[in-house]
Amino acid sequence: MLITRSLPALALALFAGAAQAQTALSPAAPQPNAAALQPGLAVWYAYPPEIRNIDDIDYWLEDGKEEGPPLVGLDYPDSDPGAPIMTARTHEMVAAEIKGFLRFDQAGVWALEVHSNDGIDLKLGGVRVDRYGTRRTCDTNGWVEVTVPEPGWYPVDALYFQRLNTACLMMRWKKPDGTKEWTPQDVWAFVR
Repeated sequence: MLITRSLPALALALFAGAAQAQTALSPAAPQPNAAALQPGLAVWYAYPPEIRNIDDIDYWLEDGKEEGPPLVGLDYPDSDPGAPIMTARTHEMVAAEIKGFLRFDQAGVWALEVHSNDGIDLKLGGVRVDRYGTRRTCDTNGWVEVTVPEPGWYPVDALYFQRLNTACLMMRWKKPDGTKEWTPQDVWAFVR
């Protein structure tokens, strides 16, 4: 009888501990100089003849990448077939490396939800917050909670690929007060 009472209590204690153990992001150190920040995110592209997996991106980027026009952030809704992919010069077979900063205006627990078509490997503040390795339609892995220890700029490092047809790359967040919204374009920046 003691065991049956202990197991639910133990499970509840483990669940409560896991709920409090959000991943803590690390702010950029030092914080970027406000005068040097430019809006959006820096991006470099490669145009492989075939790509099916996020693990193939490094090979194509090492083989030769070119800087593209900056992204407005992660704000690229599901496209029509034949439409440009973000700021790339083509509409299919794109590998991208994305870098910059994301600004959080308050400390606390934030929830993030990334939508991608096809693969994404996204790190914020040194922590992998989303990864999807293969092809899919514009979809998400769901919400992930992170702890933002202090307001400020947090590094963004991402790899992304799109193979055929349509593309998307978007992120929304839930602020500590519970407000959900697509991340505004003015919270993304990079230094050239």
